[in-house]
Amino acid sequence: MPMFQPYRGDGFDGHVLDLGTAVKDGVISGGDGKNVVVVEKLDLKKMITELELPEIPSVFICPISLEPMQDPVTLCTGQTYERSNILKWFNLGHCTCPTTMQELWDDLVTPNKTLHQLIYTWFSQKYVLMKKRSEDVQGRAIEILGTLRKAKGKGKVHALSELKQVVLAHEIAKKTVVDEGGVFVISSLLSPFTSHAVGSEAIAILVNLELDSDSKLGLMQPARVSLMVDMLNDGSIETKINCARLIGKLVEEKGFRAELVSSHSLLVGLMRLVKDRRCRNGVSPALTLLKSISVHKQVRSLMVIVGGVSQLVDVLPCLDPECLESALFVLDSLCLEVEGRMALKNSVNTIPNTVRLVMRVSEKCTNYAISILWSVCKLASEECSPVAVEVGLAAKLLLVIQSGCDPALKQRSAELLKLCSLHYSDTMFISKCKLTRTIQ
Repeated sequence: MPMFQPYRGDGFDGHVLDLGTAVKDGVISGGDGKNVVVVEKLDLKKMITELELPEIPSVFICPISLEPMQDPVTLCTGQTYERSNILKWFNLGHCTCPTTMQELWDDLVTPNKTLHQLIYTWFSQKYVLMKKRSEDVQGRAIEILGTLRKAKGKGKVHALSELKQVVLAHEIAKKTVVDEGGVFVISSLLSPFTSHAVGSEAIAILVNLELDSDSKLGLMQPARVSLMVDMLNDGSIETKINCARLIGKLVEEKGFRAELVSSHSLLVGLMRLVKDRRCRNGVSPALTLLKSISVHKQVRSLMVIVGGVSQLVDVLPCLDPECLESALFVLDSLCLEVEGRMALKNSVNTIPNTVRLVMRVSEKCTNYAISILWSVCKLASEECSPVAVEVGLAAKLLLVIQSGCDPALKQRSAELLKLCSLHYSDTMFISKCKLTRTIQ
């Protein structure tokens, strides 16, 4: 249940205390001033929970819990509270009114039946209207699905566009589309002959639905994945992001096959999204998908071939913390391949950009960064270790060793520090660590 925010309807300033004034000013009504007849007896607690209204009249709110009252009772001071909350207050040994802090001359609580009826009526009216709107939305979604089943040509695009708007605007519409077999209908539109106009609308809907295993298996057909990859490269920014997100959903499925994403075009499209400075919204979905598929050896090899290593290294300074973790995970995964380690060594920005992230963002980022640096320095110690030390790696490794981080990370840092020290005299290496004063 959301915390209380004062109701801002017409004629109400958020401080109504008099019930007569509240009713007269229309605060406690159906919201549009019209009476709504509630035939069925509704449960107040259920209504409060399901409605999740952002604005509720303050007179309905318990001053203790700041939540709507279900069983309001009034003290001798005239202040009203939720029964369970005020009884807890008394059980704690208090003999005062929580709002005014007046000492109570009578500890009896009187049920406020008038306020209870007003609360019940107000929530009932809102609840009935919500249910009516939900039924209208469900009916509209079913109607559009019926049209979509028969539509041809531009009619498909129009129907899909309408359905997308309904699905994005109403949570209940998403469930309705799934329950009415809409996933199968929309998925069947994705084929090698599907236009991008139809495909982009269909994918925009599918990515916002809860897909079960059967639905995902249906979308894993090579022809459908191929269409998504094509649109990832040639579609609008929104379509590219939706394609990355939808493929990401499929990758999570147990029966997913690595060959479906072992595609030169897919990796090129994802790297374009990562590097696109016009729209940064695509960076996270693209890196999330790269992280998921980089566990496959075929993908890692292709990543090196398409030049993804240096491209990913170069964008590291521009990424936010969440994206940095994904990017470093991918680079660390590429270290599992010899060609991946070679590509990292040959990228001029690998060492400076990675060293900069040690002890800067999170322990995870530090872990990935040190693992990458270890792989590169181990591969070509004489060439890479001095470069790393010159950009401040030794001092940062000492900080990691002295920190309260994971013991395995400390051990790897100590090993990397030892590897770096092999190319310096003791005096020179100590100066590189900036520890001269400490030793003296």
